[in-house]
Amino acid sequence: MLLLSIFNASKQGGALSRQLFKSTAVVGSMTLVSRLLGFVRDMLIAHLFGVDSATDAFFVAFKIPNFLRRLFAEGAFAHAFVPVLSDYKERANPVALKLFIDKTAGTLSVFLLALTLIGVVAAPVLIMLLAPGFIGQGSQYELSVQLLQITFPYLFFITLVAFAGGILNAHGRFAIPALTPVFLNICMITAAIWLAPLMSEPVTALAWGVFAAGVVQLLFQLPALARLGLMPRPRLGFSDPGVKRIVNLMLPAIFSVSVTQINLFLDTLIASFLTVGSVSWLYYSDRLVEFPLGILGIALATVILPNLSKSHAADDMAAFSSALDWGLRLVVLVGLPATIGLVLLAEPMLSTLFQYNEFGVSDVHFAGLSLKAYSLGLLGFILIKVLVPGFSSRGDMKTPVRYGVYALLVSLALNLLLVFPLAHAGLALATSLGAYFNAALLLMKLHKDKVYQPAKGGGLFFTRIALASGVMAAGLFYFVDTAWWNDWSSTVRVLNLLKWIGLGLACYTATLWLTGLRLRHLAGQ
Repeated sequence: MLLLSIFNASKQGGALSRQLFKSTAVVGSMTLVSRLLGFVRDMLIAHLFGVDSATDAFFVAFKIPNFLRRLFAEGAFAHAFVPVLSDYKERANPVALKLFIDKTAGTLSVFLLALTLIGVVAAPVLIMLLAPGFIGQGSQYELSVQLLQITFPYLFFITLVAFAGGILNAHGRFAIPALTPVFLNICMITAAIWLAPLMSEPVTALAWGVFAAGVVQLLFQLPALARLGLMPRPRLGFSDPGVKRIVNLMLPAIFSVSVTQINLFLDTLIASFLTVGSVSWLYYSDRLVEFPLGILGIALATVILPNLSKSHAADDMAAFSSALDWGLRLVVLVGLPATIGLVLLAEPMLSTLFQYNEFGVSDVHFAGLSLKAYSLGLLGFILIKVLVPGFSSRGDMKTPVRYGVYALLVSLALNLLLVFPLAHAGLALATSLGAYFNAALLLMKLHKDKVYQPAKGGGLFFTRIALASGVMAAGLFYFVDTAWWNDWSSTVRVLNLLKWIGLGLACYTATLWLTGLRLRHLAGQ
């Protein structure tokens, strides 16, 4: 709704801005539906399963294919495939485009099938490597292996989903790919309610829900491809020039666009050595940060990558820079108040969403610590999603890889420094600081190479946002009272949380309006 209102109010912003606003509004709105349903899913999991060794085992088993999905599918593959696809779309004839899609589909399917088989067979080793704290825990280790063997094939299906989504996005069909993640939540909710009571180990039902979701998501996108006349007929194409270009771009992209996800995964690895519940606390914290990150960050990355690729293919660097500037302004406009809200309302949000039955007051407190730490890095996480396409759309993946290595080393060093005094919250804070370091390097390089030139009025624009954010923070800090929070009923918690969110938004938007900010300023006007 916010993105739709931005679009409707920005008709003075030029054709490019209107196109970006409209596309981002579509993706953001569909993602909002998915994220809201995701909260229902997590509330249900917290209600039915609580926080114990079994949930820690599931979250590790789910995180491994989910991490690989983000690494290969949403991350590396998307950033390698979409620029090459855009080039074919702009310069090649329809027959060549279709042949390229067919060969990519066949080659990708063979690779994914091999990787999936290896993952299922090597599940015991993967758990030993990626959650070594579970070794010696007996049933927890064995359960983790079993769950991973069920969830790992999700990677096969969801990467093909990303492939189909890349084709649709490059042709301006953003709604179907953005809505597709809803089915993961639907399948997991169904499994938790109907399948879990039938299982000897109830949490196993969630793993089967993940498996089913991969199949359903792929089937959902196929009709849209058929309507475009681009339904793939898989063919092997290891020697095809287009496929080789994707492979050459994908190898460095695996790292460069997924540094944040690697850091989050390392957080889980180290947390497996900490007290029971640490993995789950980090998971629930990450889920709340993923809400604004998904709605804004993923929406922007989804929309801006094909637009930047198209501008680069057309050699229109003015449009290229304008799209980046628009994205950066929108990140700060929405991301900064979201950060403030998550930090100041961390425990109220966790309590409202998850504090029922098995998820207790202490869980809210400890998850709140890591949520605040992750929230501080929200702007950095979103900025990376906007800035990396500024390189990958031009076929430059070496620079983001180099900066990603630097950021990962910084995060690892901070993990070792902060985990002892701050436990699991220190891991979250290290990831946040590493994200800002990475984003700063990317932004300075784009500006130094004159690929990105800030539009006029940037100083005043960001000053207004900083002032409005300060007023919002002061208002929430002064008025929000959580002294009796744990004694309130769920209805009272919801009403008070909505009241405080409304208060924060009112302070923020009113201050922006009074200082003269109008939405046309997003386009540098």
